[in-house]
Amino acid sequence: MYERVLVATDGSEPANRAVDHALSLARKHGSEVHALAVVDTGRYGEPALSSSELVIDELEDRANEVLSTIRSQGDEAGIEVVTRCVHGVPHDEIVSYGESIDADVVILGSHGLSHTGHHIGSVADRVARSTTRPLMLT
Repeated sequence: MYERVLVATDGSEPANRAVDHALSLARKHGSEVHALAVVDTGRYGEPALSSSELVIDELEDRANEVLSTIRSQGDEAGIEVVTRCVHGVPHDEIVSYGESIDADVVILGSHGLSHTGHHIGSVADRVARSTTRPLMLT
């Protein structure tokens, strides 16, 4: 039923729950997991020899650390995990990547690092409104 599972992460606790769910689903169905981290250049802009370059570099380093952890979790569980870090507007990149890999399901945390409430975050809301893929929020 699920050949390709896309999980988007920013390293937040809700995103970690989404990763756990994606790995569990993959284990059950023999799926491949695609873990995507998006460096939000909609918020910070693309670097151009300015102080934002340092922020973007730091965000990219953090994203790659999170993706490396997910890859290790997959390796330990015998699950194939493909990781990708991209720059862009998170909801656009998540939807686009889901389409490009023909994801059977997209799994997201209900909110991420920039949202502290108990309601759905803006990225999850925008993905829900934009994707044609089945979506699970954790």
